[in-house]
Amino acid sequence: MTKTLPPYPEGHDLLAGKRILITAAAGAGIGFAAARRCAEEGAKVFISDVHEKRTAEAAKALAEVTGAPVPHRLCDVTDEDQVQALVADAADQLGGIDVVINNAGLGGTCDLVDMKDDEWFRVIDVTLHSVFRMTRAALPRMIAQGSGVIVNNASVLGWRAQAGQSHYAAAKAGVMALTRCAALEVADKGVRINAVSPSFAAHPFLVKTMPAEELAELEAREAFGRGAAPFEVANVMVFLASDYSSYMTGEVVSVSSQHP
Repeated sequence: MTKTLPPYPEGHDLLAGKRILITAAAGAGIGFAAARRCAEEGAKVFISDVHEKRTAEAAKALAEVTGAPVPHRLCDVTDEDQVQALVADAADQLGGIDVVINNAGLGGTCDLVDMKDDEWFRVIDVTLHSVFRMTRAALPRMIAQGSGVIVNNASVLGWRAQAGQSHYAAAKAGVMALTRCAALEVADKGVRINAVSPSFAAHPFLVKTMPAEELAELEAREAFGRGAAPFEVANVMVFLASDYSSYMTGEVVSVSSQHP
């Protein structure tokens, strides 16, 4: 067992010229890591989040990678008008959209017997309905151009049970099912839709919001004795966004070292 992170990968222009829109890309989690890895692989990125200050900071950090200003826009992915405006703005500023990475999600721990309706619906809305809205908004443009890729962020909890996670697990299982069904609907239109399914990605926000003993328990389940670094999940998103995954659609790729 090793807790040592692998070297951070160098870019190889795997996404050269691709125009990529990424939701929930502010902060220190998977979304920002995906935006950075896409930029490092030669893509033009447009980022969005609901947090104004963090979004601006993320765009500034990405500009240091790209050497040019990174377009960005605030968006509450539970609001249809804001989603439509986001996709239109990204297409306008990038000159089109080749890839959408749906990263928005909301967690929380609560046993079902104690869960209030608003807790259930909020997690479902942010985590599942956002993927539906973003996919629906992006597909007409992709279909019209005869190409496109959508990468969704699911979770191993869509497959595996964990107490206190019924709302989040139900939402992520929904993301998996949506990925598979939507992929079949647009396969003949030149559009591919896949998802990643991380087990446990460690980042500063998670460390601040989750009890230390719970983090330690999650780490103990992983064969490497640690959670994935966000960039390790982002690497798989890059693969799914790239032409190297050209024969994959409707797939959910586990990014995990978890064992029973």
